[in-house]
Amino acid sequence: MEEVVMKGKVGKYSLIASIVSSGALSVVFVLLSVLKNSGMVEPLYTQVDITAGAVFVFILSMIVSASIWPNIVEKRLKNKDKNNN
Repeated sequence: MEEVVMKGKVGKYSLIASIVSSGALSVVFVLLSVLKNSGMVEPLYTQVDITAGAVFVFILSMIVSASIWPNIVEKRLKNKDKNNN
Protein backbone atom coordinates (compact mmCIF):
# COMPACT_ATOMS: atom_id res chain seq x y z
CA MET A 1 0.00 0.00 0.00
CA GLU A 2 2.83 2.39 0.86
CA GLU A 3 4.51 1.69 -2.50
CA VAL A 4 1.35 2.72 -4.37
CA VAL A 5 1.19 5.98 -2.42
CA MET A 6 4.92 6.53 -2.96
CA LYS A 7 4.61 5.93 -6.73
CA GLY A 8 1.73 8.41 -6.91
CA LYS A 9 3.79 11.03 -5.10
CA VAL A 10 6.81 10.38 -7.32
CA GLY A 11 4.70 10.79 -10.45
CA LYS A 12 3.01 13.97 -9.24
CA TYR A 13 6.19 15.63 -7.99
CA SER A 14 8.12 14.56 -11.10
CA LEU A 15 5.49 16.10 -13.37
CA ILE A 16 5.53 19.34 -11.40
CA ALA A 17 9.35 19.47 -11.45
CA SER A 18 9.43 18.76 -15.18
CA ILE A 19 6.92 21.49 -15.99
CA VAL A 20 8.68 24.04 -13.77
CA SER A 21 12.16 23.28 -15.11
CA SER A 22 10.96 23.25 -18.72
CA GLY A 23 9.11 26.51 -18.21
CA ALA A 24 12.20 28.09 -16.68
CA LEU A 25 14.34 26.97 -19.62
CA SER A 26 11.78 28.36 -22.07
CA VAL A 27 11.78 31.72 -20.26
CA VAL A 28 15.59 31.81 -20.38
CA PHE A 29 15.44 31.06 -24.11
CA VAL A 30 12.93 33.87 -24.71
CA LEU A 31 14.93 36.35 -22.63
CA LEU A 32 18.17 35.55 -24.41
CA SER A 33 16.62 35.71 -27.88
CA VAL A 34 14.87 39.02 -27.12
CA LEU A 35 18.14 40.39 -25.69
CA LYS A 36 19.98 39.30 -28.84
CA ASN A 37 17.29 40.88 -31.05
CA SER A 38 17.23 44.19 -29.20
CA GLY A 39 20.92 44.80 -29.82
CA MET A 40 20.62 44.54 -33.60
CA VAL A 41 19.69 47.24 -36.11
CA GLU A 42 17.67 44.75 -38.12
CA PRO A 43 16.11 42.02 -35.93
CA LEU A 44 17.61 38.60 -36.45
CA TYR A 45 14.53 36.72 -35.18
CA THR A 46 10.83 37.39 -35.67
CA GLN A 47 8.28 37.03 -32.88
CA VAL A 48 7.12 33.80 -34.54
CA ASP A 49 10.69 32.45 -34.44
CA ILE A 50 11.02 33.27 -30.76
CA THR A 51 7.63 31.78 -29.87
CA ALA A 52 8.21 28.62 -31.92
CA GLY A 53 11.67 28.27 -30.40
CA ALA A 54 10.27 28.60 -26.88
CA VAL A 55 7.68 25.89 -27.59
CA PHE A 56 10.38 23.68 -29.10
CA VAL A 57 12.66 24.18 -26.07
CA PHE A 58 9.75 23.43 -23.73
CA ILE A 59 8.86 20.17 -25.52
CA LEU A 60 12.45 18.96 -25.75
CA SER A 61 13.18 19.78 -22.14
CA MET A 62 9.98 17.99 -21.04
CA ILE A 63 11.16 14.87 -22.89
CA VAL A 64 14.58 15.00 -21.24
CA SER A 65 13.39 15.97 -17.77
CA ALA A 66 10.74 13.23 -17.80
CA SER A 67 13.56 10.72 -17.59
CA ILE A 68 15.67 12.65 -15.07
CA TRP A 69 13.26 13.94 -12.41
CA PRO A 70 11.58 10.66 -11.32
CA ASN A 71 14.89 9.22 -10.05
CA ILE A 72 15.75 12.42 -8.19
CA VAL A 73 12.29 12.71 -6.62
CA GLU A 74 12.22 9.02 -5.64
CA LYS A 75 15.61 9.26 -3.91
CA ARG A 76 14.55 12.38 -1.99
CA LEU A 77 11.25 10.81 -0.90
CA LYS A 78 13.05 7.66 0.27
CA ASN A 79 15.57 9.74 2.23
CA LYS A 80 12.76 11.76 3.77
CA ASP A 81 10.86 8.58 4.62
CA LYS A 82 13.98 6.98 6.13
CA ASN A 83 14.70 10.07 8.26
CA ASN A 84 11.11 10.14 9.58
CA ASN A 85 11.26 6.51 10.77
